[in-house]
Amino acid sequence: MTDTFLRDALAGLTGQPKTLPGKYLWDETGSDLFDRICHSADYYPTAQEMTVLPQVAADVARLVAPGVTVVEFGSGASRKIRTLLDALPEPAAYVAIDISGAYLEAAIRRLSADYPAIPMIPVCADYSKPVQLPRAAGPGGILGFYPGTSIGNFDPHEARLFLKRARATLGPSLFLVGADGTTDPERLQRAYGRADGLMAAFHRNILARLNRELGADFDGDNFRHAVRICPDPLRVEAHLVATQPATYRLGDQTIAFASAESIRTDTSHKYPADTFRALAVESGWQPRALWTAEGGSFNLHLLQSEG
Repeated sequence: MTDTFLRDALAGLTGQPKTLPGKYLWDETGSDLFDRICHSADYYPTAQEMTVLPQVAADVARLVAPGVTVVEFGSGASRKIRTLLDALPEPAAYVAIDISGAYLEAAIRRLSADYPAIPMIPVCADYSKPVQLPRAAGPGGILGFYPGTSIGNFDPHEARLFLKRARATLGPSLFLVGADGTTDPERLQRAYGRADGLMAAFHRNILARLNRELGADFDGDNFRHAVRICPDPLRVEAHLVATQPATYRLGDQTIAFASAESIRTDTSHKYPADTFRALAVESGWQPRALWTAEGGSFNLHLLQSEG
């Protein structure tokens, strides 16, 4: 893992423009910060999703058979899955896939205490790549779950690849996927640029990881957090912008920054309902149902694959 992290970080920071893979935001500290962001008044996607999720869970429960195995991609704190588990008829198991192993184990321990009858299976893996499930489907088949706006971390080409890989991972299944179709620049700026100041801490944490895990010497105080709203395709880019010229060490290389030079640390693409459905069909999924948060533009899509 360390060798891969170093290789990916060097490839991104020695390129032009400078980047760091967003998946490295998600260590235990980053996961905790993002969980707090989800409770911020500025960060609208979670609030919109949670207003519609209970109805979605009830509707999905009527579509699946007892004994379904639930597989969540990017499970994080495993909070949203509770609404689904409460509604489903006798789930056979819950498989949680996340890249942050320590955070995943802690979340599963908390969840297991509240759902002792449901086997909980943590899988520490990068779900943007092929993942082998650790057990066969229950008698009710498989229900995949990818809530929130994480599909937006992929550009359209990458989103197609992810959906194809998820179809290979899940096999014949249903797949419940969240996607944000917001286009209002002011709302996007507020959600991704403010969030009670937590977004800045969330993104600067990746520099702390470089220092702690790879022996780098980045000065986090020399970088301010900024977001850029970009068109075609519509997306929000997160950047760490150097306030002063500086040179830092990473591995056996030095990384030089000019004043105002930035590192792109993450991207959130926005997928209106029609756009996402087209991506799903191109990836071999069939749209089964759609729910939209009242007064908002956050959508939950139910997809189906025969294999």
